[in-house]
Amino acid sequence: MSEVKLTASTRTEFGKGAARRIRRDAKVPGVLYGHGAEPLHLTLPGHDLLLALRTPNVLISLDIDGKTSELAIPKAVQRDPLKGFLEHVDLLLVKKGEKVNVEIPVHTEGELAAGGNLLEHVLNALPVEAEATHIPESVTVSVEGLVAGASVLAKDITLPKGTTLAVDADAVVLQVLAAQAEEPSEEAGEGEEAAKA
Repeated sequence: MSEVKLTASTRTEFGKGAARRIRRDAKVPGVLYGHGAEPLHLTLPGHDLLLALRTPNVLISLDIDGKTSELAIPKAVQRDPLKGFLEHVDLLLVKKGEKVNVEIPVHTEGELAAGGNLLEHVLNALPVEAEATHIPESVTVSVEGLVAGASVLAKDITLPKGTTLAVDADAVVLQVLAAQAEEPSEEAGEGEEAAKA
């Protein structure tokens, strides 16, 4: 699990106008909350935050106004739907040793059994509970030789030490679908004959 250090400053201006001014300065407005504390409104460095968010469930070490240091994980990220730049981020305050619920990406390796079968990701991310400072970046599942009709359940996935499932153990994560050959329908054939008559 990677930890990224960011310098943040508290903000006192709120609303759309203030948020636009922050974004014009290549920064991102955000809120830090958790542990029953009052939400803390922050201004974060845009480019550094964007790079940090490329890692799922990244642990962020915040230096706030050069006075306090807090650990946080991203909880909600709002992006511009057209341009993709960051508009706002919600950060959840965490402490070392604390357990948090997060979703980690599921990656696959290996080849399915021959026959043109398709692999469906029922869950793209697996809900787990892990220590805030040891959140796994992802889990990898072997699909080597799986045939049509086979499925991988949450309980079948090997999790890193200290990580537990936060979803029903029998939840389907991956399933193999049989390739569907397109067959001409009888109705289409009858319609063509009627058109010729």
